[in-house]
Amino acid sequence: MITIDGKVVLTALEELVDPSRAALVLVDMQKDFVDADGEFARLGMDLSMYPAMRGRLAGLLDAARDAGVLVIHIQMTTLSNRLSDSPAQLRFNLRMHESARAGGPPLRYTESGTPGHDFVEEFTPRSGEPVVTKWRSSGFWGTNLDMILRSNGIETVVMTGCTTEGCVESTARDAMFNDYYVVIAEDCVASDDQRQHEASLLLMRHRFDMAHAAQIASVWADSAKSGTTAGG
Repeated sequence: MITIDGKVVLTALEELVDPSRAALVLVDMQKDFVDADGEFARLGMDLSMYPAMRGRLAGLLDAARDAGVLVIHIQMTTLSNRLSDSPAQLRFNLRMHESARAGGPPLRYTESGTPGHDFVEEFTPRSGEPVVTKWRSSGFWGTNLDMILRSNGIETVVMTGCTTEGCVESTARDAMFNDYYVVIAEDCVASDDQRQHEASLLLMRHRFDMAHAAQIASVWADSAKSGTTAGG
């Protein structure tokens, strides 16, 4: 850590992801987005990044649980008959998924009550792990995420999930604007568009701390073994 004009600023990864102050945030690990039986797969989107990413994220999730890190699941949700979609949101959908919809209407996905809205099996929330329902790209917009983080003394969010350039980056930016440290687990985020994924990582590397899952898990494993934290 360093001190700038009398303010203590965390800088080392061990400080930033200390279990006493960090939360692991899993964004939209839902069937419609990442599963072979989901809506994006049915539309022919490229899900080739997800199998390896899911394995790494599952390992990081285990490390978080073992170390007592707060785990928060973000769940993208839409309502039937497009009741949750404004005209501006529909236009956003049209542009974002232009190639996948092939001239058709805005896509429908993660509709409440459908199988595609569910989390994939390995990321099923455990009892006591908060699930934040979101209706827009950012996990902070119109949700209780900020309240949950502040109520539990969280200073750092470790961002994971999908898609990198969409809901992950949107949530990361809003986390920073709400005065949280942001650590991107860069091998635990993925997209159905490799170019947009890489472009997003390029942008985020200049704004947030980046680390691989193994680096973060090592900090958490050391904490779990010692029974102490750097902040304790």
